[in-house]
Amino acid sequence: MIKKDVPGFLANRMQHTLFREAISIVENGIAEAGDVDDAIKYGFGMRLGVSGPMEVIDRGGLDLTYSIHKYLFPHIESSAEPSKLMVQLMDEGKLGFKTGEGFQLWSPGQVKASNETLTRGLIQVSRALGRL
Repeated sequence: MIKKDVPGFLANRMQHTLFREAISIVENGIAEAGDVDDAIKYGFGMRLGVSGPMEVIDRGGLDLTYSIHKYLFPHIESSAEPSKLMVQLMDEGKLGFKTGEGFQLWSPGQVKASNETLTRGLIQVSRALGRL
């Protein structure tokens, strides 16, 4: 149960926190956009449909999570402003799927394939979780 209204609501706050860090990784030359996507899709993102973040923390232990946070948090993006790279791309008219380029290049075929893969994947996950 949501206990109070906050800007961005619940899921959008978490989603855009992840987006901020993903963009920062690309902006700082740590990895390419596709590599960031793959790290999520084929890494920890695979478990998020069945085990939320609080459950993952409890499973691993608060002591371990605390140690990781103590070390890692000073190195994670904490800007209160949108990414300069994202603003630059928008200024250049690079808006993602709708223009064929954003953080990555997208041909019409790739856009179609990505949308189809997303739809199929969501249906498969929903079925596996008994939600369809």
